[in-house]
Amino acid sequence: MKKLVAVSLFSLIVAGCVNPGKASVQPDQLQNHRFVLENVNGKAVKAASAQPEISFSAEHDLSLIKNIAVSGVMCNRFTGQGKLSEGELKVKNLAMTRRLCTEPQLNELDQTLSDMLSKGAQVDLTEDQLTLATADKSLVFKRAK
Repeated sequence: MKKLVAVSLFSLIVAGCVNPGKASVQPDQLQNHRFVLENVNGKAVKAASAQPEISFSAEHDLSLIKNIAVSGVMCNRFTGQGKLSEGELKVKNLAMTRRLCTEPQLNELDQTLSDMLSKGAQVDLTEDQLTLATADKSLVFKRAK
């Protein structure tokens, strides 16, 4: 009996120490926030013109709880309705203007962001830092003041 109590107590202590993992980002954590792009794949973004950014706002249809409106600008302005599920953000039918920018990095960012959002990007939010990532790309943003 004493062994059973000891084993049970040990199991409870060990179970309390286990990290259950990271909780998925929820739409309400992103809503009404704007984030400015800081780096792409670990390399700082240096834009001579406007700084690339992404914003999130509430989806108007309350029945679509995991949906979120996504908009912003890289080289071109973009907007779309996204779905955030299990830490993955997907935006089908992303609308984007189609102008050519003088900065090649910004032109590439348009395509990178479009690909990431249409295929699905993992979302991580840590304090004021937002990361959108796929297997081969990473965009790190800082919450705008």
